[in-house]
Amino acid sequence: MVKQFVELLKSVVIAVIAALLIITFVFETVRVDGYSMNPTLDNNDRLIVEKVTYHFRQPEPGDIVVIKYPSNTEEKFIKRVVATGGDTVEVKNNTLYINGKAKAENYLLEDTMFDFSKVTVPQGTIFVMGDNRNNSRDSRYPDVGFVSLSLVVGRAVLRIYPFSSFKVLAAAVN
Repeated sequence: MVKQFVELLKSVVIAVIAALLIITFVFETVRVDGYSMNPTLDNNDRLIVEKVTYHFRQPEPGDIVVIKYPSNTEEKFIKRVVATGGDTVEVKNNTLYINGKAKAENYLLEDTMFDFSKVTVPQGTIFVMGDNRNNSRDSRYPDVGFVSLSLVVGRAVLRIYPFSSFKVLAAAVN
């Protein structure tokens, strides 16, 4: 009886350690809190975030990423990468310009309410924006600003809840 209990305890400990390693280094689940990524993601959607890809390559424009909020790294934000180190970003007349070229963003529902002066994204950082531009705290605001690559948690790859909206989250290509 004691031998069986010890074997069961070993199995439980191994399972817990394996789960912790997977959560820490491979996958994580996150809940969307708010409407900044509408219409792509909705409030309370549950996502799977994979953490491996960005050990081999940097985030790319179009990727939906989970980042630690620069002003409070205990908080996490879900945003879309629009530019990377060396790119210029500008919003004028309801259009996002990257390196002087207008981006066609078919995932937006409404025009952006305000312009944003041209900036150059420093190396080692990304510029992120929500898909709901008029309701998104993102890189246009000083408390977020350019996001260091060290604050990128991972790439959102799958919406798992609500079950009726289950889908693979592909990067926007443009």
